[in-house]
Amino acid sequence: MISFLRGRAIAKTLNYVVLETGDIGYRIYAGENLLNDLKVGAEAEVYTHHHVREEADDLYGFKTAEDLELFELLLTVSGVGPKSALGVLSLATADDIKEAIARDDAGLLTKVAGIGKKTAERVVLELKNKIVRIGGAVTATLTGPGGSDELEALMSLGYSLSEARSALNAVGSDVKDSGERVKEALKKMARR
Repeated sequence: MISFLRGRAIAKTLNYVVLETGDIGYRIYAGENLLNDLKVGAEAEVYTHHHVREEADDLYGFKTAEDLELFELLLTVSGVGPKSALGVLSLATADDIKEAIARDDAGLLTKVAGIGKKTAERVVLELKNKIVRIGGAVTATLTGPGGSDELEALMSLGYSLSEARSALNAVGSDVKDSGERVKEALKKMARR
């Protein structure tokens, strides 16, 4: 299995990049977030998923190991193939997708071509309890004292998910009370 490649991007399309490493050009299908960052002729590092099927043998590429892990988790859901999973990761950041799943928000997932309401609900149902296991800030936010309530409070005041998360992460760990954490986060956002 190929899990990581480092090399020079020699070609790029809307759907994939060709990465030359060791005199071999690998076609790596990728989402917009990775493709937009890659420059033809420049060195690149790509985390990869090697997807083998009867009729195809494809590589899918990601900027971070976290994106790769979420992609592989999405593939465990019946009805979600690699192209749909890649589409999900092109919608938003991995943290925002995990947050949507943890909050039972299937609406975000239905924006991807090939994922209807039933499949989106299946993704949420099957992955909600697995999301906590794949680390990062969302895990700490959702499992911390009142974490999702704090996010909801800030979002109800009109802040985006990423703004709310960033402000809450900036609040010191010595502040334990949810109400105080929200107040401190609001103060930090007011200073920006």
